[in-house]
Order: sequence, then structure tokens, then C-alpha cells
Amino acid sequence: MLDLIQERATTELEPANESRSPQTIAIPAAPKPKSLIGTLFGWLLMFALAGSGWYYRGIVVPWVTNLLGLAGPAAPKVVPPRIIPVVTAIVQQKDMDAYLNGLGTVTAFKTVTIRSRVEGELINVAFAEGQMVKEGDLLAEIDRRPFDVQLQQAEGQLARDEATLKSAEFTLKRYQELILSKSISAQQVDEQRALVQQTAGAIQSDQAAVENAKLQLSYCHIAAPISGRIGLRLVDQGNIVRANDPSGLAVITQLQPIALVFTIPQDEIVRVQKPQQSGQPLAVDAYDRDFKTRLASGKLLAIDNQVDSTTGTVRLKAVFDNEDGLLFPNQFVNARLLVDTKRDAIVVPSAAVQRGPNSIFVYVVQPDDTVELRTIKPGIVEGAETAIESGLSPGEIVVTEGVDKLQTGTQITTREKEKEKDKDKAAGPSAANKPAGGEAAAGTKPLPNAEPGKKGSP
Repeated sequence: MLDLIQERATTELEPANESRSPQTIAIPAAPKPKSLIGTLFGWLLMFALAGSGWYYRGIVVPWVTNLLGLAGPAAPKVVPPRIIPVVTAIVQQKDMDAYLNGLGTVTAFKTVTIRSRVEGELINVAFAEGQMVKEGDLLAEIDRRPFDVQLQQAEGQLARDEATLKSAEFTLKRYQELILSKSISAQQVDEQRALVQQTAGAIQSDQAAVENAKLQLSYCHIAAPISGRIGLRLVDQGNIVRANDPSGLAVITQLQPIALVFTIPQDEIVRVQKPQQSGQPLAVDAYDRDFKTRLASGKLLAIDNQVDSTTGTVRLKAVFDNEDGLLFPNQFVNARLLVDTKRDAIVVPSAAVQRGPNSIFVYVVQPDDTVELRTIKPGIVEGAETAIESGLSPGEIVVTEGVDKLQTGTQITTREKEKEKDKDKAAGPSAANKPAGGEAAAGTKPLPNAEPGKKGSP
């Protein structure tokens, strides 16, 4: 190849002059024999290039086609339909309760402030703060010695007057015998009879004094007038207490049963009066201020006789057994009054109900995982659930979350289906390698604890 190039270059460089001396013709040298190693290297290089081109044909062919301008116009890409992830719920048919809610205050039926009725030193406090006491239990004792002395004085006066009465009666009897013989005048008999009656009156006064002394003595023993929970101690032992002290010794509040006074709007009075007039007891539940914990369950006791004109509400009173003692007097709670129960109602989560400019609707999931906009007629709403009067059937599936991105015909998916797909992808290789029927693959080692006679046992 190199000899031919040199020959062509020599010919082109020679000037075209016919008158020149005889032309010297260059005789080409004989080609040198090629080596075997170069030939093999060339063939290997050609095969390597051909193999690489075939292996990367998916990249090389389109590049060469675009480079030479042989490719036609690019086909438009088909955009797959967008799949919207949503949360769904099943339409249920069940009994639905209708409640009226109101803020109320727990009120005790009885509250008593324990006060002393006599004056004296407090020598004994027989209760613990916060203790549950029963009617008649000893609460405190006051020094009774001064009242013992008063009782003895009254009893002594009574005994003296009784002796005076007997003496006066004997004298009157004697005078009555003497009057028969006219030994004394009738005036003396009358005066003696009046003295007897006067002494009898004194005895009655002495008996009253004795009873009063006993009564004052009994006041030294202070007992619980009602059953309930006693509060904090207001007077310590050793102090001098006075009769009818305004602060008192302690306060007892009845907790079982206990009342709850709450209010409802005046427009709801009819819903409460109808079942109450028919004799049906209305259930009332007491919840905490966050409406999360139910404290007690009771029944409606009475309705007030007038509406508060300033708030437009009416007061209701409910009674609770309060056996666990979770309700305390003056506690603010939320009351839920059960006024009606709708049987076999079609119920959906309230989040599924959407309100548009022209209608109220829900998105219903179709068997092909698309959604359909369906107009409904809602009924009563209770908590997170809404009763549907028409437009839905039990067992249908409605969308509760993700409705803002939906329209009729939109393809949807749920979290459950996505989880199932992820599980299938994760279990794909292992499931493919797993022998059919769950039998052990050939050549696997049997379980050492397999029972004889069963498949897989040695």
C-alpha cells in the first residue's frame, strides 16, 4: 500500500514535458509479506467492533439513524392516566342515635356545713379530710363538762320542787279534812290548793330545764346529718368553737346520687318534650370538657318552667347514680341527651359528604377503580357520621380523603392496594422460586423434628 502511494506521488510530481529526455519508469518494489500476528490482530479487532455494535445496538442504531437523517418524525408519547391515592369507607346500615349537646354544671342534691350548736373546746376530730361518711357517723366532740354541771343543777332544782309539791299536797289534804269540822277557814284551803298548783308548774319548768341541759349536752356530740364526702377540715382540735360559727367545722356534700343542670337551645324543646310526655325516660351522658371521656350515665329528671330570655336556652336537670364518684359538685361537664334513635339508617363518614354550589354529593368507587359523582340527600349528623336519606345503598364504597383531586371517571387507588402491591413485589422472587403446592424442593434437607410417616420425615 505504501509503495503504491509513493509511485502515485512520484508520477504527480513529474512535469508533463514530452521533449524531455527519455522518461524514467519506476518499477514498484515487490510487496512485503504481512505477518501472521498483524492479520490475527486485525480480525480480532473487527470481531470486537462488530460484537460491541451488536451489544449496544439499542444505542448505536438510533444514533446513527438520527446522524444520517433517516429517522422519521418522533411519535407522540402516550401519557398514562393519573392514578389518585384516596382513602375510602364502606356505606353501612345501622341504628343511629340523635343527641342534643349542652354545657352543664354538676350540682349536689344536698350540701351541709357542719357547725357547732354550743360553745366550747373542740376536744376530738373524728373524721379524715375527703372521707366518705354515712348519716349518723361521729364527726367531732366538744368538751361536755360544763353541760354536765348544768344538767345536774337542773335535776337538783327539779328534785327540790318535787319535794315541795309533795309537802304542799299533804298540807292541802289535811286542810280539806279540817274544813269539814270548820277548824280552818275556806280561804286557807284555797291558798294551799293554789300553792300546790304553783309548785306543780315549777316542776314542769324544772323538767324543761333538765331536758334543755340534756339537749345541750347532746350537741357536744356532732354527727353527720347526711351521707356524702366530707371536705377539708376548717377548725383544728383544741380550738374554742362558738355556736353557729359561719365558717363551720367542715362541709359534707352528697355525691350519690348527684344532679347535672345543663342548657339546650329553645328550638329543641319540642324534641325533648315529646318523648318525656309519653313516659319514655331519656338517657343523659356526662362527658369531660374535651368530649373524649364519658364520666357517667344517667337519665333526665326535669325541665325548667321558663326560657332564659337573655340566652334563648332552657335548663334541664339530670340525675346520676355516680357510683364511681367521678362527678364532683360545681364541675363543668358536657351533657349528651339522647332524644331519638333512627332505625336501619344508611350511614357514611361525614368527611365523604361534599357540598357543591348546586348539590350535595359523594364520590362512589366503581368496580374498575374509577369514581362516580353521585348526588345525595343527607339526614341527621351525629359526631363524625351522617345519615343519608337517599342516593346511596349499603355496601357501596365512598371516598373520604383526597376528594379535592377527583372528578367523574378518575382512576383511584387506596393505601391497602398499594401495600398489597408492595408486598407482592417484595415476595415476587421468593414466590417464583417456591415449589408449587408448598412441598419441599428436591434435594432439600428434611426437618429434623418431622414425624415418621409424614412427608419430609427421614
